[in-house]
Amino acid sequence: MLTTLKHTFHRALLVSALATGSLFAQNTLTITDNPVAAMLDSLANQKVLEKALLKPVYPKTNKYKYAEDSVPRFEDFVYESRLAKLDATSPFDLVYNPHVKGFIELYAVRKRELVSRVMGLSQLYYPMFEEIFDKHNIPLELKHLAVIESALNPCARSRCGATGLWQFMYPTGKMYGLNVNSYVDERSDVYKATEAAAEYLTSLYGMFHDWQMVLAAYNAGPGTISKAIRRSGGKKTYWEIRPYLPLETQSYVPAFIAANYVMNYPAEHNIYASTPRKTYFEVDTAVVKESMTFGQISAALDISVEEIAYFNPQYRKSEVPAGGNSLTLPKAKIGAFLSNETEIYAAIKSQQLVASESSLAVKEVQKTHTVRNGEKLSTIARKYGVTVADLRSWNYIGKKGIRTGKKLIVYVKQNTATPATQPKTDAPKDPQTNIAAKAKVDTTVKLADNSATGDIKIHKVKKGETLYGISKKYGISVDKLIEINGLKKNPQLLMGQKIKLVS
Repeated sequence: MLTTLKHTFHRALLVSALATGSLFAQNTLTITDNPVAAMLDSLANQKVLEKALLKPVYPKTNKYKYAEDSVPRFEDFVYESRLAKLDATSPFDLVYNPHVKGFIELYAVRKRELVSRVMGLSQLYYPMFEEIFDKHNIPLELKHLAVIESALNPCARSRCGATGLWQFMYPTGKMYGLNVNSYVDERSDVYKATEAAAEYLTSLYGMFHDWQMVLAAYNAGPGTISKAIRRSGGKKTYWEIRPYLPLETQSYVPAFIAANYVMNYPAEHNIYASTPRKTYFEVDTAVVKESMTFGQISAALDISVEEIAYFNPQYRKSEVPAGGNSLTLPKAKIGAFLSNETEIYAAIKSQQLVASESSLAVKEVQKTHTVRNGEKLSTIARKYGVTVADLRSWNYIGKKGIRTGKKLIVYVKQNTATPATQPKTDAPKDPQTNIAAKAKVDTTVKLADNSATGDIKIHKVKKGETLYGISKKYGISVDKLIEINGLKKNPQLLMGQKIKLVS
């Protein structure tokens, strides 16, 4: 009876696979529930990876003489012989069967472009995985486990909340020392999470003494594996207890075997790695002693905020908190940071002091606006640098809106600082100055003007500055700056561009 049920299940699984192109499912065997495909797809949707990975360079000559758009397919015996070579030196049972074949099709045919991204990311992560796994004396093939868990996307998050390269749930992460708070999620810290994964895998091996069973336990939990062992009558191998496992776990080990195959035979399938921004050996880490935002780091070291986020996915608010947290960047940038560390911290404190003084020098002044013919609330709000919600809260405005001649109360922020109290341009170094390049740029200049208003205060845009940052610095709303300067909404500022601060 059991054998009949098992064969019936296998037939249903294969029929579904042929219809959907997938052998990995949860609850229902459909492509939409395929976690491996979902994680691969996440690589296409991550903005932080857009500039991190360049398109793969197709070799002009390759030993297989493939055309660039060729998608090779092989007979079953070819897959079987290649896996047999890998199996000969592996502690895993790298067998070939229809379940494994389904995942090879997923990686090598349907998601091949995303697999090239995985291969690019592997140049950053695999050497570190191997180093840590060797230290813990666990098989190096387990580095491919992160391919099926997260597609090597450190920002990956599953529907059930598992996070990071190794997809730790919150309780398991805490159990292995991964802290999660409002500023830091160490499940996305590539080094700490890999250490935790190595410890967890070692612990699972101590329970089951079989690496294939360890893989199943990593996916389903050791309790589920122990239950399957009991239901199978005490069987001890993965393929023997497989019919008693959840559907997702039944496909988990085949997915791992297929990942091993594709990552070892990419050229045979005409797949080539994307070019990563940096490899493992081109980055380094420093300990940050004081809180720093990604924007401050960007300005100080002449590196984009996107690149900082790419190398430091564990920071949830684009800020490295104080308290001995690490900062990972290309080696040259880490060298510049360490060489100028004291100046960078001093510049940040100076900026914070200036910002504090500026905020104290701003007060709100009440004004009255008489509505003109054709004016709208949005037009008036933009004129005074406030929001429509502000206007509604300060004035009674009925369902019919405003009418011509109505007087509206408006509270406008006004800078009351005198010239003597304004920050000097030769004060302590501004953190928005590129310290690494030792560039010095005056933050404000005055230009002569022939109009009756006399001198106009101007801000000269520095590298990486945004209109929002300028508005915060001078206590002027973004809308006001847009109006004064005749800019479009969400403008892209250029270094050296002059921004008027008063009309």
